[in-house]
Order: sequence, then C-alpha cells, then structure tokens
Amino acid sequence: MKVWKKFIKYYEPYRFLFFADMFCALVVSLIDLSFPVILNYLVKHFFIMDKIYIMKTITYIGIGLLIMYVVKYFCQYFIASWGHIMGAKMETNMRRDLFDHLQMLPFSYYDENNTGEMMSKLVSDLFDISELAHHGPENIFISALKILGSFAILLTINVKMTLILCAVTAVMVVFSFVQNSKMQRIFMDNRKKIANVNSMVQDSLLGIRVVKSFANEKLEKRKFGRANKNYLDSKVSSYVAMGKFMAGNSFFQGVLYVSVIVSGAIFITQGTVKATDLATYALYINILINPIDVLINFTEQFQKGYASFKRFIDVMEAETEIENRENAEVIKDVKGNIEYKNVSFSYDDEAYVLKDLSINIKAGKNIALVGPSGGGKTTLCSLLPRFYDVTEGAITIDGKDIRDITLESLRSCIGVVQQDVYMFSGTIKENIGYGKPEATDEEIIEAAKRANIHDYIMSLEDGYDTYVGERGVKLSGGQKQRISIARVFLKNPPILILDEATSALDNESERFIQKSLEELSKNRTTIVIAHRLSTIRNADEIIVINNEGIQERGNHEQLIEKQGLYAYYYNMQFEGLGA
Repeated sequence: MKVWKKFIKYYEPYRFLFFADMFCALVVSLIDLSFPVILNYLVKHFFIMDKIYIMKTITYIGIGLLIMYVVKYFCQYFIASWGHIMGAKMETNMRRDLFDHLQMLPFSYYDENNTGEMMSKLVSDLFDISELAHHGPENIFISALKILGSFAILLTINVKMTLILCAVTAVMVVFSFVQNSKMQRIFMDNRKKIANVNSMVQDSLLGIRVVKSFANEKLEKRKFGRANKNYLDSKVSSYVAMGKFMAGNSFFQGVLYVSVIVSGAIFITQGTVKATDLATYALYINILINPIDVLINFTEQFQKGYASFKRFIDVMEAETEIENRENAEVIKDVKGNIEYKNVSFSYDDEAYVLKDLSINIKAGKNIALVGPSGGGKTTLCSLLPRFYDVTEGAITIDGKDIRDITLESLRSCIGVVQQDVYMFSGTIKENIGYGKPEATDEEIIEAAKRANIHDYIMSLEDGYDTYVGERGVKLSGGQKQRISIARVFLKNPPILILDEATSALDNESERFIQKSLEELSKNRTTIVIAHRLSTIRNADEIIVINNEGIQERGNHEQLIEKQGLYAYYYNMQFEGLGA
C-alpha cells in the first residue's frame, strides 16, 4: 500500500484528465455491454413484428446505433490520446523528481552506485511506469465493468449456468494470482539485469580509449556477452512464466465455453433455457472473455511497471544525508577564516580516515597538505564544502559552523580545481560559463585571459563556440585544466581548494598552469593538496598528514631543516627516486 500511495500521488495534478479518461472508459464499457441486450430485445420483440413496421423503424434504430458507436469513437480517441498524454506527463514529473533527488544525494551514494544503473532508472524504468500509469486504471476499470456487467446480465438469463461460470472463473483467478506472484520476482530481476547491461555499456564506451590502447576489445566483448547472457536468461525465465500464465488462462477460457455448451444443452432439454437465450448467453461469454484477455495481456506491462516503480521508490527514499539545517543562514561577505576543530571522519562506520584533527587557517593564507595517498588529504578538503559531513567535531568559516550555513551559499564561496577535470559536452564558452551561468561574454573572456587560455581559444576556427566533445576529448589535459581554472576565476570565490591540480600534467604544462594558479590564489584563502612538492615551496604553511594524523607543520625551510617526513618526500622527488 505504501508503494501504491506514492504512485497515486502522481495522478493528483491530472485529476481532470484521469476522471475524464475513466468516464470515457465507462461509456465504452456500457456501449459494449448494451449491444447483446439490444440484439436480444430485437430478436424477441422487434423482428417478429410486421415487415412494413420493421422497414419503417429499422432506419431509426440504425441511426441510433450509429450515434452510439460515434460516441464510442470519440471516447476511445480520448482514451488512446489524452490518456497516453497523462501518462507521459506523469513520466516527466517522475523523471524530474528523480533527477532532482539524484542532484541532492551525497557523494557516498555515487561511491556505491553505478551511473549506468541510474540512467536505466531515468529512461527505461520510467517508460514502463508511464505505460502502467495510463493503461493500468483504464484496463482494470473497463475490464471490471465488463466482467461484472456480463455476470449481472447472465444471472438474469440463467442463474445456474452463471454460477457454474463463476466457479470456473474463481479457479482462474486463483491460478492467475499464484502465477503473478512468481512473475513479480522475475520481472524485478529483469530490471536489475538490464541495468547491469546499461552499466557495462557505459563503462566500456566511456573507457573506449583505454580499451583500444590495451587492445582489450575481446575482453570487453566477453564482459558484455556475460551481462547480455544474464539478461537473456532472466528474459527467458519471464517468458516461460508468461507462457504458463497465458496458456493456463487460455485453457480456463476454453473451459468456460465447454461449461456453457454442456450446461446449456442440459438446461435446454429440461426446458429451463431457450435456444435464443443460449445464443445471447454465448455473446456475453465473448464480452466476458475479452476483458479477461485484456487483463492477461496487461499482466506483463503491470509487472514491468510495478517492478520499475519499486526501483524508482528505492532511489527516492535514499537519504540525502547532507541537507540544510532548519535555521541555516546565507553566508555573506566571506573573509575566509577556516578552522577545523577536533574533526574526525569515517565512511559508513568504518575505520576513521581522519581522527581528532585541528587546523586553523587565517584568511588569505596559502596552506599546503602533503602526505601519502590514502592519508586523508582529499577527504579533509571534501569536508569543507560538505561533500561529506564530519563524523565528530566541527568546521567553521569566519566563526560559523558550516552546518549552520545554507549549502548553496557555502559552496558558492568555495572554488575547487581538481586533478581530474570534467568537461561537459558543449562549447568552450559553455564550459567556462559553468562557473557563473549568468555571466556575460566579456566576463567569460576576461576569466579565460586570467587563466592563460584566451589566446589558444582564439586560435581555434570557432573560437569560444568550439565544441569540446564528450568529456572534453578534443582538448589536451593542460587545456582542460586551464578551462577549469577559468571557471573558478569566473566564480570568483573567497576560498580556493586545489586538489593536485597539476600532478597529471607534463613539466611545461605544469609551469604554465602554475602561473595561472598563483594568479588565482591571490587574496584568497587557499588549500593546496600537493603531489609535486616544488609547487608549494612558497606556501604560508605546509601540513604533513598520513593515516595517523598530522605529523609535521611549518613552512618549506622549517620542514627541510627538521629533516622529517617532508624532507624525506622532498628529497625523494628531487633525487628521482619517487614520484
């Protein structure tokens, strides 16, 4: 019921369309039910009249019946068109809600879930839900009306024959219920298996350059083959279950016809049923069978839609974890004083990545974090914009706990330049403009100049309108990095995080970009995660962190004189013994 309540909620904005659709379904059902009644009446009372009277009256009867079917035409048109439009609008709303929720989920959710599976939920799952949203109520309503109406009319013809039909139908319902419960599990497995296929395709296509560089096309084909085969096996299971379901129901439909013929012959010989009544009875059996066929064929659609909606609900119920507190404030005029107060952090109750760590960074200062991979440097920086929340302790900006600041204003005052730069599919101008969506062309050009990328952009045939390709494949690593720096120049935040921003670049590109970073860091509180220690010699303070916490702190000269861990790392690099 919990799932259905959430499903019904999406009908609320379209109540008029829904009830209009149901009204049209009611009219269609009544018209279908009325035809055998009209025919029975004409056979018993009209066709036995005088031929002249029949010829005079039949035209009016024909016009009346024609009008009835014109009404049915418009009702079915409304059901087929506006009913589907309602379903499409509901699908759009669900996709919007799902996308909005995905935007709010924390990094920890993306650490554990594959993008291909999320795409499957956004596209194929929601299509199945849309089809269920439209056809579900309509098919059930029309079928229920026809079945109940048929039984009601059949009872007026012969009670005993109808009770026999009820008994056969009851067995049919029990059979359907049992098979449905089996199919529900199988169709849920279908959804998971096709999500795995999507995930496999996405991984392979996004990493196609790595695949080709290792000549591993055959490996990728084998991996895809396994995922594809698993999906096929799941589909085979679903079709076997569907085959049993449909064949079983078809058998029971045959039993319905047999029971009518056998019981009808017995009752005719007893004089309790007329042959004309039996003919009408047979017509209503057809009307009874038709909605049962509809429900049988609808079962696959129902199972797909229901399984998809449960997956949709699973995502929508995933906790956002990081949210604005009730009285969160918008932070303004940020100076950039940052303090980590006895901060500890762990992922999902695992061992602490950071433990009881305290750092005080004055506004405008340049602080460098140094240490081995896995020491918690990136995690420490990720806590500042609340990509993750601290497990213990607190972080403040200008004396305010960052949890008491709205997420939007907090992240607006922090700029991040990462080692792995992400380029959106679009133009260079759009990618730089991402730092400030409302920026003018002049502001974008100025940001590009400050990032030392303007001259290169102008050398391109389409300039700022040059398409960068998916994930920026048409640009070099250094060019992508400078565009990401231009984004931050455009954003103009008072606090800056440089997460190994030059470690993946060659020496020439590093020197070029280092100038841009030095320009970017002026008059900003800057936290640098350093891989190449030559880039942080001028930092106001260098903090050496490993998995046991802060080991050393001081400026470059002080730490070299100390001959501790920092000096060890520094000498390794410049003696060419390490990275």
